[in-house]
Amino acid sequence: MSTPPRTAIITGAAQGVGKAIALRLSTDGCQVVVSDSTSQKLLLDELVSKITRTGRAAISVTADVSVESDVEDLVAKTVAHFGSIDIMVANDGAIAQSAHTILDTSVEEWGRVFDPNVTNTLLCYKTAARAMIKQNRGGRIIGVCSSGEKSRCNARSTNNAIRGLTQIAACEWEKYGITVNGYAPGASDAPLVQQMDARVADLLHAGPEAYVEIMKTQTAFGRVNRPEEVVCVVSFLASEEAAFMTDSYIQQWALFNLVRRPCSNSGTIQLRSKC
Repeated sequence: MSTPPRTAIITGAAQGVGKAIALRLSTDGCQVVVSDSTSQKLLLDELVSKITRTGRAAISVTADVSVESDVEDLVAKTVAHFGSIDIMVANDGAIAQSAHTILDTSVEEWGRVFDPNVTNTLLCYKTAARAMIKQNRGGRIIGVCSSGEKSRCNARSTNNAIRGLTQIAACEWEKYGITVNGYAPGASDAPLVQQMDARVADLLHAGPEAYVEIMKTQTAFGRVNRPEEVVCVVSFLASEEAAFMTDSYIQQWALFNLVRRPCSNSGTIQLRSKC
């Protein structure tokens, strides 16, 4: 008897890395549920159409993953439609819009990044885990962190918090056969990263349109991470081959923040302070 296809939820799936993850997991044979905010509904529907044209199963569910009832509804609709949830990829979050030190970071600025990112991840993790525990057949939970360079204290703190949450979840749910792992794509040209505002660009001595070019100078290979490279890691963490991996954290940083390359605009760009 053939094994039934697994069902994967991908949040933040309307574009960029989230979209690429959905396409890859579909190619891997998963039934996929793509989710994003209501404002992204058209993009989600286009993604579903693209997947279903290949003969794979997919639906879209809009949700605000910072609201617990929305996440519960997302998981409930997934189980109602496909009968199970086997993989949760918590890929949604906010990006730091400033590069302030701790002393210069306001509570409001801190909350704009830390609160939604950590809360979003917590809600996706625990809501998926509850359904997986009820199913009694294990599962895969995967969360995203970025590099969080030290020039942005709220971003760095957020990513360390998510890593800690991932470790605790892995310990709590290993007895249910649920693996919990994280991935860190580092410098990327994903749309969310490109939403850096002028304050960050000014700090880096360049206009906002040059942000990705600056990121390229901070990696060992002189370029940013490509979505197709990120999805390979997520595909592996979601697979049966990763059944013995939990509490793991895979970095794709290419020495991001450690490499110093000259920039024609301002000499050497220092994104990271020495410590």
